[in-house]
Amino acid sequence: MTINQNDSIKEKIRKTFSLSEDSASNDEIRTRLLDGGKVTGTNMCVLVCAMIIASVGLNVGSTAVIIGAMLISPLMGSILASAYASVSTDYSLLRKHMAGFALQVAISVAASMIYFLLSPVKEPTAELFARTAPNFFDVLVAFFGGLAGIIGQTRQDKANTVIPGVAIATALMPPLCTCGYAIANGRWDMLIGAGYLFIINTYFIFLSASIIMSVLKIPKTRELTKKEWRKRRLRMIRNTILIILPSIAAVYTMMH
Repeated sequence: MTINQNDSIKEKIRKTFSLSEDSASNDEIRTRLLDGGKVTGTNMCVLVCAMIIASVGLNVGSTAVIIGAMLISPLMGSILASAYASVSTDYSLLRKHMAGFALQVAISVAASMIYFLLSPVKEPTAELFARTAPNFFDVLVAFFGGLAGIIGQTRQDKANTVIPGVAIATALMPPLCTCGYAIANGRWDMLIGAGYLFIINTYFIFLSASIIMSVLKIPKTRELTKKEWRKRRLRMIRNTILIILPSIAAVYTMMH
């Protein structure tokens, strides 16, 4: 095989997997992601409804109901908006969206806790227990689900079919509902497991979205110095290791 043929094959492969070929404009990506991360009255009402629906599904062991709740949850929008703000080095915007996300999480857990306090069904179902033992496979789902989600969101023709699938796969709602159940019923062992699963899903969606937006060269509000970039990379590596280690230990324990 000649050098020209090798170059031709490499070029075809590059074009096949290129993320920039059909990427939306930077302005459109910014508008799309930041609008999706807005904390509005409508979003909060939808969020509470989604939490109650998911809590009912977990309470009665209905997978179909849980999936329905995940489809209408607006939580992922705040994560993607935070990732955009981080990559663009707009730290005031990052603080705003992270504060909005924290508020969404607090209201979600509160809504779920109130439901489980009032619910006559107190025994944990298999669906609840399933959200209390995260492992490395959950990391893979969150990371690659986040990749698919942000790739779909940054296309010229927005891939609306991608986001519902990502919402189901990464499952942000059920762990929060399980946290609400655990608080309402004093099951602190379940709270730790479900809380860790939610952290895994949130962090690795954020990480994968940040990676794709860095590849797409999202414009920055200011360029970081070499020292700042190094500090940022080291912090990302440290956080990833700290979050991933317990999940690897869980798989090891499961296999033995």
